Amino acid sequence: MTDLSTAPALATAPAPSGTWQKIMDYKIGPLPLPVFVVIAAMTIIAALCKRLPNDMIGGFVVLMLSGFLLGELGNRLPVFKHIGGAAIFCMFIPSALVGYKLMDPEMLKAITTTMKTANLQYLYIACLVAGSILGMNHRILVQGFMRMFIPLLVGTAAAVAAGISVGLLFGYDPMHTFFFIVMPILGGGIGEGILPLSIGYGEILGKPQAELVAMLVPAALLGNVIAILASGMLKRLGETHKHYTGDGILIKSGEDRELLREQGTAAPIELGLLGAGLIIGCAFFILGSLLAPVTGIPGPILMIISAALLKVSKIIPARMELGAYQMYRFMSANLTFAILVGLGTLFGSWNELVKAFTLGYFVICATTVGAMVAAGFFVGGWLKMYPVESAIVTACHSGLGGTGDVAILSASNRMGLMPFAQISTRIGGAAMIVFATILMKILH
Repeated sequence: MTDLSTAPALATAPAPSGTWQKIMDYKIGPLPLPVFVVIAAMTIIAALCKRLPNDMIGGFVVLMLSGFLLGELGNRLPVFKHIGGAAIFCMFIPSALVGYKLMDPEMLKAITTTMKTANLQYLYIACLVAGSILGMNHRILVQGFMRMFIPLLVGTAAAVAAGISVGLLFGYDPMHTFFFIVMPILGGGIGEGILPLSIGYGEILGKPQAELVAMLVPAALLGNVIAILASGMLKRLGETHKHYTGDGILIKSGEDRELLREQGTAAPIELGLLGAGLIIGCAFFILGSLLAPVTGIPGPILMIISAALLKVSKIIPARMELGAYQMYRFMSANLTFAILVGLGTLFGSWNELVKAFTLGYFVICATTVGAMVAAGFFVGGWLKMYPVESAIVTACHSGLGGTGDVAILSASNRMGLMPFAQISTRIGGAAMIVFATILMKILH
């Protein structure tokens, strides 16, 4: 029987030091390196012995270990760490392994069961959409959107016009350019944008989601990379022409300082609220499924609309909104790379991905983002915003969700603009997803 009197002594025992401690301090995702290696070795041995569970247990382990490792590589390697390397590695490397038939069959079965049979990506979408929208500060959401509405609107229109025009020069059909190149760039990321967009397109066109994801992902990835490069160039422009920049302040009068103070610090995680957030996310997905047959609009799109309407109307209790936001943070922190690995494995056809990266495709993506950034720069100056900051926030409209915003703002050293960037990415992206799906429904 354990002597409880020793507990305080154990709690205050000095931490181990030396080489072993340095090894333990090195982490792959949240796991210390030795722990990661042991779990990875067990998983590989189980797969080779055909003892890896063909269910969510096996699938979670494979997806999360792969996501942590590839995400770590993408975030650490030179060049890649500045252009969204984590998302690129998590999507492309698993896709290549499957394309060249190098992935272990047992691991592939476990991933398939988790992603397709258990529909893990749907749960992820539900929690991300509900939490990202409900978790926004109401005043920042309303006032920030009012301030950024015109630059976002003009920037979006310029992006669409430029993308379609350049697409025509390279022989692309305007409808294909709009729906499958421009919209993924403006959709707000993979979890919040590409996945609901692919589901909506799939229901309307009667095509498998896997085929559509492979068509949509390259544009989103390229758009994010180009936005990061543009952000770095804008920073340089502000350093050489000081009258164009507020050094992180958006409004020339400085009125946004008070607004940004309201975002405050994140509330401590509460386990009970996580459960509430989980069921709220699921409830929004179910609501979308219920309304879809009545409206003819795909369920995931209705889920976005419902979350936005309920947020603006303040119907949901603040504590429940906090729970949804905390579940969003949990999901995005722990499962984003895992979901990307699953998408790359099952939905990102390697041949389709490689085929997409042509000169014409790249120029369309670059022109789309460039036109949007330029519009944000000039319209922002006209509306008494600092042009550099307005352009950077507008560029976040083509970011890969929250991680894309971090990368874009980091490249310009403008992390203080994050609340406005989130409006550009989340609200702007959600609006584009809804608009594109409804328009396809009308035109199809």
